[in-house]
Amino acid sequence: MKKYMAFDIGGYSVKYAVLDEAAKILEKGDFRTPKSLFELLDSISNVTKKYENSYGFEGIAISSPGAVDNKLGIIKGSSAVPYIHGPNIRELIEEKTGYKVGIENDANCAALSEVWKGAAKNYNDIAFIVCGTGIGGAIIKNRKLHLGKNLHGGEFGYFIMEKDFKKGEFLNWSEVGSINATTKYVATKKNIDIEKINGKKVFELAEEGDKDSIEAVERYYETMAIGIFNLQYFYDPEVIVLGGAVTQRADLLDRINEKLDILMDNISIAKIRPIIKKCEFLNDSNLVGAVYNFINTFDGM
Repeated sequence: MKKYMAFDIGGYSVKYAVLDEAAKILEKGDFRTPKSLFELLDSISNVTKKYENSYGFEGIAISSPGAVDNKLGIIKGSSAVPYIHGPNIRELIEEKTGYKVGIENDANCAALSEVWKGAAKNYNDIAFIVCGTGIGGAIIKNRKLHLGKNLHGGEFGYFIMEKDFKKGEFLNWSEVGSINATTKYVATKKNIDIEKINGKKVFELAEEGDKDSIEAVERYYETMAIGIFNLQYFYDPEVIVLGGAVTQRADLLDRINEKLDILMDNISIAKIRPIIKKCEFLNDSNLVGAVYNFINTFDGM
């Protein structure tokens, strides 16, 4: 069975894993995100060498932030890891390790993991929403990524949710309905430093009856339902899969569906109800999806 070395580059840490072609994780770990490109290349090379004799790899699969061009091997845009933008990352890693390299955006990788072996494995057309610090996502058409002309396919966080044309003020989904926005709402209401509270705490406070947190959580679910409703009628996917740490909440789907019930009951022309599911791979989704991207890129060539 074929084996792959996978890396998920994040702003704080780089996760890695050895996976086989059935998406089974055989080894995994992480290291702090290096401060320079040269250190990152060294770290990727060292980890790969650590396992290559035991497994023998088909290649290296990378999940990365930014607007990734998998064909050219470069990462456009910007992210919390600025040095990866600009140089040809694929060529540099291939030169350093001697392996073929496949690279794709992290949200796209998360979506691919669910299409491959997760919540969307039985569907062809999927929308994947990353519910995190901001709102991100991916579009899958016929089980393949739709990247868009500018590699911005699936950037649902830019959906405008609130507007005032007279003042020229517009707020997008990330600014209104992300976990960061929910936390900021409570911090502002309570006049406390946002560093002293986080999304998990806001949900806990809401369950304890805190008025400000209840308002913030209700706002979160309402905005999520609006985004999902709009996305259903924009793309008409078979299923919408939710990813991100918030999906570990047991009541997530029930609460969003409650808000969708209200929308469906009050918008007379709305007949197609979105089907929503939670991701299955959770924190491993980017690694698993990176391998599936590698397989789609190179296997059979």
